[in-house]
Amino acid sequence: MSSQIFEFKEFAIKQDQCAMKVGTDAVLLGAWVNCKCATSILDIGTGTGVIALMLAQKSSANIDAIEIDEASHIQANENCLASKWKERIKIHHTSLQIFAGSVNVKYDLIVSNPPYFIDSSKATGSERTKARHTDMLPYDQLINSAAKLLSEKGALCVILPLKESELFRELAEAKNLHLSKLTRVKTTSDKQEKRLLMQFEKKPKSFFENVIIIEKDERHSYTDDYKELTKDYYLAF
Repeated sequence: MSSQIFEFKEFAIKQDQCAMKVGTDAVLLGAWVNCKCATSILDIGTGTGVIALMLAQKSSANIDAIEIDEASHIQANENCLASKWKERIKIHHTSLQIFAGSVNVKYDLIVSNPPYFIDSSKATGSERTKARHTDMLPYDQLINSAAKLLSEKGALCVILPLKESELFRELAEAKNLHLSKLTRVKTTSDKQEKRLLMQFEKKPKSFFENVIIIEKDERHSYTDDYKELTKDYYLAF
């Protein structure tokens, strides 16, 4: 997924100026999130703008998307302005901390494919470091801001690796954001889950958990479940 332009069924993503390109994590999160009833959405760390555009495609919500990296912000804005949903998406060049302290808005849905490297060595290049490491957006600050900006019946949805998801859940529970939906993502059936898709709510009415497997035994031979989840976006499906 590293080409300079990534074509989806209803929009295209230019990504030559972005530190982080379109990846499976972002597409999984954008496809997995239920936003049919949302009227207001916040995308934290939008990068290329791909998740904001995915959610615009399947909802009628107004979407705010924030991005701290200047080059990524410019390109995300370009991608959104080129789409059929440009009137409903606004890209903000700011940090979540500043944004949360400057707006008086409650969102029905908050989504984030957040930085997740906590202890590992940092990548070369400041932009890629910002995108991949939690230094600029520690989990507690993400959760505190989300708790402030989330409506009473709203949901916070994230995707994280297994180890980091455990810490995130613990911090979220401490802020009275409770796990209501969990999908374990496996690359193949014989491997441990690679990522967790998690939905948190202030007052969940139920809990749902499942597993999705991306590939069959052969690489790039995708399962029916993965095709069904992403069929509205990927050209191949």
